[in-house]
Amino acid sequence: MSTHKPEPVSMFDARIMRLALVESFRKLNPIELWRNPVMLCVEIASVITLVTFVMSLIGANKEPAWFTGMVSAWLWLTVIFATFSEALAEGRGKARAASLRRTRTDVTAKRLERPKFDAPCTTVGACQLRKGDLILVEANETIAGDGDVVAGAALVNEAAVTGESAPVVRESGGDRSAVTGGTTVIANSIIVRITANPGETFLDRMISLIEGAKRRKTPNEIALEVLLIALTLVFLLVCANISPLSIYSVKAAGQGSPVSLTVLTALFVCLAPTTIAALLPAIGIAGMDRLFQKNVIALSGRAIEAAGDVNVLLLDKTGTITLGSREAVAFVPVGRHSEKELAEAALMASLADETPEGRSVVALARQKYNLKADALPPDAEAIAFSANTRLSGLNTGGKQYRKGASDSTIAFVKKRGATTIPGDLDDVVDRIARAGSTPLVVCRDSEIFGVVDLKDIVKTGIQERFLQLRSMGIKTVMITGDNPLTAAAIAAEAQVDDFLAQAKPEDKLRLIKESQEAGFMVAMTGDGTNDAPALAQADVAVAMNTGTQPAREAANIIDLDSNPTKLLDIVEVGKQILMTRGNLTTFSISNDVAKYFAIIPAMMISLYPQLGVLNVMHLATPLSAILSAVIFNALIIPLLVPLALKGTKFRPLPAEKLLIHNLLLYGVGGIIAPFAGIKAIDMVVGALL
Repeated sequence: MSTHKPEPVSMFDARIMRLALVESFRKLNPIELWRNPVMLCVEIASVITLVTFVMSLIGANKEPAWFTGMVSAWLWLTVIFATFSEALAEGRGKARAASLRRTRTDVTAKRLERPKFDAPCTTVGACQLRKGDLILVEANETIAGDGDVVAGAALVNEAAVTGESAPVVRESGGDRSAVTGGTTVIANSIIVRITANPGETFLDRMISLIEGAKRRKTPNEIALEVLLIALTLVFLLVCANISPLSIYSVKAAGQGSPVSLTVLTALFVCLAPTTIAALLPAIGIAGMDRLFQKNVIALSGRAIEAAGDVNVLLLDKTGTITLGSREAVAFVPVGRHSEKELAEAALMASLADETPEGRSVVALARQKYNLKADALPPDAEAIAFSANTRLSGLNTGGKQYRKGASDSTIAFVKKRGATTIPGDLDDVVDRIARAGSTPLVVCRDSEIFGVVDLKDIVKTGIQERFLQLRSMGIKTVMITGDNPLTAAAIAAEAQVDDFLAQAKPEDKLRLIKESQEAGFMVAMTGDGTNDAPALAQADVAVAMNTGTQPAREAANIIDLDSNPTKLLDIVEVGKQILMTRGNLTTFSISNDVAKYFAIIPAMMISLYPQLGVLNVMHLATPLSAILSAVIFNALIIPLLVPLALKGTKFRPLPAEKLLIHNLLLYGVGGIIAPFAGIKAIDMVVGALL
């Protein structure tokens, strides 16, 4: 399998346009079109006008054949433009899926009998692998399926999935063990336990999601569709009552002629909310495609729309707000211990710690005191970090070395008989914490040696992002396992609204539930197994592609780049979708005002000459006025397709200011544009006639 970055897809690629045009005619099938009731009504209206055109040709209808024929043609174009916009949005997504599919060929895998590098292996095809199988992947080989690294560490090129050329480390244990089928090992070897059967891999799900044209409608989309149907029914009843009214008026006044079926049909189509109904499917599909351009896969449209309504963001401190790789910068001894004694104890407590923090402690001890400890002692027992104990370390030579949070370390030494705690420990911990660093207390058995100063750096520009969110009315909450003093310092520097310190999995879950009970929509990002419960509870749950399998299964959005700050982009895209839908709805409804002044005077002027005063656009003739309104009603759809696909430009403004801005631009603009457009078309139609 080659590592193939998904190809960029232009908005109007010629091949996609051709395929979308063919697909748009297939979508004219009423069985297909019934999912869009408004456009189905327009298609029925097109059939009616086609019948009146045929009747005009054979002399059974008094209206000019050119008029009924042109009205029928433009009504059909209205429906085709609607199906074309949806087909174009789907086509762009399918083109990306095809690009992804080209990254996949049938590869072989070395299936192992047990998780040992020297274990016997059998070469099998990737399609033969099943969940739970163990495979050996060596340098320059492709990982045959999704899985977790259970032995070894390697550099992996994930360009086939993320499009990023920089290799990443994947290793056993921790939150960097997940690997994705289709990526390539470029150095070292790893043993992978397969976590998905053929057809269920992450890449398979990506392709099926992108190709899933018949996506489920979101609640917001359904609510808007109900409104559009209600408006359509109202206009249908209005138009149905105009015919008997006109017949009665002719008999009563003894002049004029009743409103024809062609004109009534044209009036109905022009007054119905056809513009937004035509573009509504494309808006949602294009929104998911824009997320994919950011290397984010939304597992449902509902998740994207929820992101647009989010007003509380929970963000992990490490890797999201800070750079994520805290470094040991100083050893601060306490009590009667020396700095070298502390360094020796910290080195032993960190020998088995493969995290960046643990490695930095070992590196600092070697650098400052030239301490040698290249391998674990034969009798060593590694103690992994636990969210409950908040300690890690090593047992060797009958001694227990630990490092961790201050209160956890104190509890540890007291259980082992410590009767006194160094008096200067609290002062050292507070001083380091107040500076925004993380104090890591080190002990051996019942004796505390001192504190390691772990420096954490806030990402450049993150304050501006939080300021944007605050201006939109979104509250940001930093989640961290640090003590409250450190958390407060980082929160103040990053300018988040609130923080939760010393957070355990149950604390995150409780905070989300409390926020939801208060009526807020909550979004969270996570990558570890301990994040899975909170991700499952959050309204918008973003999991890192490099995260653990439980975290990815609990999420409804996957970030392929594993960049926690991408959550901010997801919120922006969600709001952009809602804004685009709202703006085009406003524009569509505002359009009707100009059509009233075009069609109603033209339709009723033979009965009520006084209505000529409403012809403010000075349209040439009644027939040209009606035809101009029908043509404009059709042409506005393809003209707005780029906006539907690209989305309204995101503006981080408060809701009330954003509402005023959009009402002025799309509301007032929706009133003015048709006046100019219908007049221009009428001039062309009048010249041709």
